[in-house]
Amino acid sequence: MRLPTIFHIEPIAFAFSLILLGSCASHSAFTGNLNSQNTQVILSEKNYEVQNRVEGKASATYIFGIGGLSKKSLLESAKNEMYQNANLKGGSKALINETFSTKTSFFLFFWKHQVNASADVIEFTK
Repeated sequence: MRLPTIFHIEPIAFAFSLILLGSCASHSAFTGNLNSQNTQVILSEKNYEVQNRVEGKASATYIFGIGGLSKKSLLESAKNEMYQNANLKGGSKALINETFSTKTSFFLFFWKHQVNASADVIEFTK
């Protein structure tokens, strides 16, 4: 049994359409204490409460590899947004469990890098 003509696709045309319509993405995450502060806080006692979780995001688009910010600048932008969302002014608050993730998506000559930052806000009790 032969398929109707409208369903017949040449192998070269099929391979070309896969290349044209295909895209890829990669994702990575890392945790760590990347604070530039020299203050050490030991959280071995139950003298704090977790208030909420805050996030920050930054992304850049590149065409033919040109445009956008460097990955380091994206990380700094995401961290700055996260700190602004944390509203650490007043009281004795700190960020813990900082996590950073990156995602890179690309389609032919178009790339998009996105960096996400998140952390828990704690407040120390007396």
